[in-house]
Amino acid sequence: MSVRGRVRSAYYGAVAQIQPLTLVSPSGGVVQIDTPVVLAPMAGVTNAAYRTLCYEQGAGLCVCEMITSRGLVVGNVKTDSMLTFFDDEPHRSVQTYGTNPRVLARAIDELCTHYRADHVDLNFGCPVPKVTRKGGGGVLPWKLDLIREIIRQSVRAADAHGVPLTVKTRVGIDDDHTTFLDVGRIAQEEGAAAICLHGRTVAEAYAGHAHWDRIGELVAAVDIPVLGNGDIWEPSDALEMMARTGCAGVEIGRGCLGRPWLFRDLAAAMHGQQVQTLPTLGEVAAIVRRHGELLVRQMGVKHGLTDLRKHMSWYFKGFPVGGELRHSLGLIDSFEALDALLARLLDKAGADCPYPTRELGRPRGRQGTPRHKVVMPYGWLDDRGGLDLDLSDAELAVSGG
Repeated sequence: MSVRGRVRSAYYGAVAQIQPLTLVSPSGGVVQIDTPVVLAPMAGVTNAAYRTLCYEQGAGLCVCEMITSRGLVVGNVKTDSMLTFFDDEPHRSVQTYGTNPRVLARAIDELCTHYRADHVDLNFGCPVPKVTRKGGGGVLPWKLDLIREIIRQSVRAADAHGVPLTVKTRVGIDDDHTTFLDVGRIAQEEGAAAICLHGRTVAEAYAGHAHWDRIGELVAAVDIPVLGNGDIWEPSDALEMMARTGCAGVEIGRGCLGRPWLFRDLAAAMHGQQVQTLPTLGEVAAIVRRHGELLVRQMGVKHGLTDLRKHMSWYFKGFPVGGELRHSLGLIDSFEALDALLARLLDKAGADCPYPTRELGRPRGRQGTPRHKVVMPYGWLDDRGGLDLDLSDAELAVSGG
């Protein structure tokens, strides 16, 4: 057996230690996640349809695409539409973001009462420059006093409904200004149920390699469960991260784009089975059809199939689709058109066309390059307070990190 094979076998042999993830609020409210694998919130992706698809494939928890607290409090129509849940979803998990503790508390109360959320996650990881230049997203944790007040009031608002609240953050602004250990300590002290760490700084955005060693440092520094996020493309990656860092579970974002069956393999791996699903082109086409059905259930035919278009390049990445067919799949507006194009594709390439294994273990979705400088408000690094700041301009409807 190769060295790589022996390493993989070692990780699969260690799965007996993997336990369900239990999220507990200060008053004792519990969310039990039998398989500690979480679908990360992604803007325009993790709607009710995609969450349901991932739950069907074995995900333990699927988080709604991120919403801003201010958008919820003022009654933004788009925010309301993003909070659509199917009745058969096992959890109502929402990630929210805000810079004002009082507004966040009001938003969380609304999430728990009106939308019946049973899990709330706070995002402190967005690396988008138009947010960080206003003091929001991934640079917000530099202001420790403000972060503490945000987490304190948010935990209390969620706990009033018995709902566990978790936190997601990055390693820090850059290598010289790390914040993850401070945020982890504060999250634990203020009653957060768990913390997820994306192992990159804001400066790194989605480029390069995630620093799993930082996840291990956080595990050693806090007693609450730590979830690891970053560079999990295959089940063996998840097991390796958990074995190396001691994290209680993993959060998957870009790795499942066009590959919801990854959760099936992850769930199997968590239970000691070495499985790697390599669907044929015909099987991928069936999943695309199922995804379309779920989107239409949520949005209707016009908007649902329009939303499906952006997933086509992810689903068929590496398959011999051809430019003309690929373009047509990106223009579908009816099930008739979808079925006809899928039939043409299967007739051309064959339903039994094997999965392109060269795509395994490779980054998917956005990547980009590291930033030489993180844009922040003037004098942002001068102090660690922040309670007197008005950062409302940093609350834009963008995805988290």
